[in-house]
Amino acid sequence: MHINDYKQKVIWQPQPGSQTDLLECPVFEVFFGGARGGGKTESSIGDWLAHSNKYGENAIGIFFRRKLVQLSEVIARTKQIFPKIGARYNEQKKEWIMANGARLKFAYLEHDSDAEEYQGHNYTRIYIEEATNFPSPVPINKLRACLRSGAGVPVGMRLTGNPGGAGHNWVKARYIDPAPEGYKIIKETTRIPTEDGGWKTVSLSRVFIPSKVGDNQLLMKNDPTYILRLRQSGSEALVRAWLEGDWSIIDGAFFSEFSEEKHIIPAIEWKKCGMANNPQLLRFRAFDWGSAKPFSVGWYAMTDRDYEIGRFFVQKGALVKYREWYGASGINTGLKMTADKVAEGILNREAGERIRYGVADPAIFIRDGGMSIAETMAIVGCGWRRADNRRQSGWEVMRQRLLGKEGHPMLFFLDCCEDTIRTIPTLQHDEHDMEDLDTEGEDHAADETRYAIMSRPHILTPRPSQLYNNYPKLPSEMTINELIERNRKKRLAMADTGEDYME
Repeated sequence: MHINDYKQKVIWQPQPGSQTDLLECPVFEVFFGGARGGGKTESSIGDWLAHSNKYGENAIGIFFRRKLVQLSEVIARTKQIFPKIGARYNEQKKEWIMANGARLKFAYLEHDSDAEEYQGHNYTRIYIEEATNFPSPVPINKLRACLRSGAGVPVGMRLTGNPGGAGHNWVKARYIDPAPEGYKIIKETTRIPTEDGGWKTVSLSRVFIPSKVGDNQLLMKNDPTYILRLRQSGSEALVRAWLEGDWSIIDGAFFSEFSEEKHIIPAIEWKKCGMANNPQLLRFRAFDWGSAKPFSVGWYAMTDRDYEIGRFFVQKGALVKYREWYGASGINTGLKMTADKVAEGILNREAGERIRYGVADPAIFIRDGGMSIAETMAIVGCGWRRADNRRQSGWEVMRQRLLGKEGHPMLFFLDCCEDTIRTIPTLQHDEHDMEDLDTEGEDHAADETRYAIMSRPHILTPRPSQLYNNYPKLPSEMTINELIERNRKKRLAMADTGEDYME
């Protein structure tokens, strides 16, 4: 499809491959992306041009980014193209009026509540740029209610993004996992009532269209060294994610030490070696409370000696997370269970085990006009200690356990702890505090694991005697005889130089 101005000159056309596929795709919801340099923003602009060209004044579109400042790139690109087809831009409203009456706006969704400002708005196209920057799909889901057209224009949502970011998990779960290679249409169906009192089945479809840097032949032609610069810009893993759109690789993650190969033990091996029923192991649990957001409960065992579990060498003092209960109804969405019901669920899951203690987020001990969450759970018989909630030192201790000693980790997870394994590797650094993780990500299992670890810290630092052996002792650390001997040596040294010595 060509987008023509009134002089019939071609001012933009899609490149063959994924870009053309996007413009021709009739599916309601499309996720387009994967690699850097795949032409994601350009493709979204082209999709709008095609849509507005076809439906004229009945086409109403809106571009969203997480933050307003992030829209500058796409706005700048539209200013290069749209005036050529007679479009007018309102800087104050951040809105284009196309020559045929179609309208395109630009806005941001920094917080989940920002989506509520668009209730009652009607759009035929919604574009979400860099969807993986959004920690939660909640605001995006709310926007779907704005997709409607009284003129009968087919409505749709177009999202773009790369691997990584605070929203990596929900984007991967929704678009990539069902069809890693892309182009497979996923349908969600439901039944709705009809006017005659019956029911009919309706469906919405979504699809993932992968884009790779090689698809952008225009970029390859105009900037032949681009791929070479990418290869020089980061680690091997990061480059793979950038070039190939590999969603299994998260470079720059907060816990770069985490490795499925090193830290994930098959549950069947845990049972085979006899540890599952070993009464000698110290067992305890940890808890991160959540209602609207997920809660996370983890059960841990600390090894009393060295073990060989399948191919894993597990040293004495290592922690193994052998069970989890992740209270979620969706991506980063809680079950809204009451504290007493959560307590009953915990006790049911650990029935028959000797659980020595439990540590929990100190926030559950706060009273707010009534009993605290901790008190409510204690009445049921599920007791807790206040966890050490220091964040930076807690993350450091967690890293120490992941690294372990002599190449052997001191923290493991059974493969049945699926949500822990799913969320921890993808957590990102806080952009304002690189020593902490981004709390807007799905960090509940990580917090719970931190509480557990801080109750059994494993410090890989030298003993004080080792650390300070090479440094002189302070007077306060000396015995009286050591002080006398030190002063004697000083007097001798001063005598040799002819200087006076004063005590």
